[in-house]
Amino acid sequence: MVRLYDQSFEILKRELQKNAQKDLVGEVGAEIILKRLEKMRSQPGEPLTLDELNNLVSDQFPDFNQSVLKQAAKANHPPGIGSKMLLGTAILGGFVGIVALANLPYPMIRFPVSKTVPILLIPSYISMDYNYRQAVSLVEQSDQLINQATAITDIELGIKKVEKSQQHLDKLPVWFLGYYPQAYCSFMGCVWRFTFDEYESARKNIGRMESKIFQEQNAYQAYTKAEQLIKESQKNFSKLSAGNQQQQMINQWQNAIDQLDKIPSATLAGKLAEKDLETAKRDFQEKLGFVAGTIKGNTLIDAGMQFGIQAAKAAQNPPHTAKQWEQVIKLWQEAIRRLEQVPTDNPSYLDAQKKLAEYQSNLGSSESRLQAEKDAVESVKQAKAAIAQWQTSARSKEPNIGSLIGQLTDIISILEQVPAGTTVSAEAQKLLGSARHTHDKLSEKWV
Repeated sequence: MVRLYDQSFEILKRELQKNAQKDLVGEVGAEIILKRLEKMRSQPGEPLTLDELNNLVSDQFPDFNQSVLKQAAKANHPPGIGSKMLLGTAILGGFVGIVALANLPYPMIRFPVSKTVPILLIPSYISMDYNYRQAVSLVEQSDQLINQATAITDIELGIKKVEKSQQHLDKLPVWFLGYYPQAYCSFMGCVWRFTFDEYESARKNIGRMESKIFQEQNAYQAYTKAEQLIKESQKNFSKLSAGNQQQQMINQWQNAIDQLDKIPSATLAGKLAEKDLETAKRDFQEKLGFVAGTIKGNTLIDAGMQFGIQAAKAAQNPPHTAKQWEQVIKLWQEAIRRLEQVPTDNPSYLDAQKKLAEYQSNLGSSESRLQAEKDAVESVKQAKAAIAQWQTSARSKEPNIGSLIGQLTDIISILEQVPAGTTVSAEAQKLLGSARHTHDKLSEKWV
């Protein structure tokens, strides 16, 4: 500790220089006072007080500025912590600037420093060690996440890990390949040797993971697209009627299943696809079986209806001969046979049963018409034979009127049994009218 500190001395010195400029006496007095002050700067002891400073200058300058004396007395103390901190900051800033300059990412700066003052490159060593550790660790993490992924979120997290790993690897100074700071690494235990092989290995690992990620992303896109097509096909299929649109939907559904089957099994999407593929194929086969059954049932119904249409056409505009009715019956029977081939578990079974009931009814009607035609023809045949016999009896020399009337009664009875709507109905009515007329005439004579 000295009696007069630099900051106080400078304050007094400036004021003395002002006073010295007034005249020669002032200049001499200023020199005397400065010598006293210089002596106080090196003299140990308590700092000079205001009164002591005033005594030093009052004999030469009785009117010395009191405010300057007070300012000097106030500043007359050892440098404070603020000043020390300012000085320390300046020194530290300078050192940091030098270190920052030495650690600039330029080989022309770093490499000479590494040979002469390697300690200045400690920040670079720390950064290299940190970035290398992070790059290797993140690649390992991404490898685990991607190769053992159970959900797409694992893949997405793995992508982020690879991106961060690449960022750390990019921060490693490639120009430093082969350099190993012995002193630093012996103390800090570096995990890297940072050889060209190490660098290439890290790069290859990241490249491999990027390739794997690309494959996983493509596979998952194909998986989601196929799944969406399958769901759309399932949803829209039942809304479409049988025909070209339904067939197109079947083709789309099959293509989606094929896409699902082509996804590489080594990917996450491939593993998910394996689980969904069996269900998708089963649902498709069930729906396809339903469609196939419907198509087959509809085909049988269509075929039966074609025979039914032909039968209905053949039955139009009666009367028909027995042979024609037999043909109609055959057509109805064939139509019924086709409808009966639709199995009970077929989706078209109920439609087939409705048509079957209709056609069986039509078959019954046709069979009745056939029988009526046959009976009518037979009745007319019998009636004609009876008429021929009656005519023979009537031409005899002594015909028996009573017997002739009885024969006519039998003939009339036979002809009355011939129903309308047959091929012989008109002929039967004509014969019936003639028989009744003859019967009436003979009856009048007989009476």
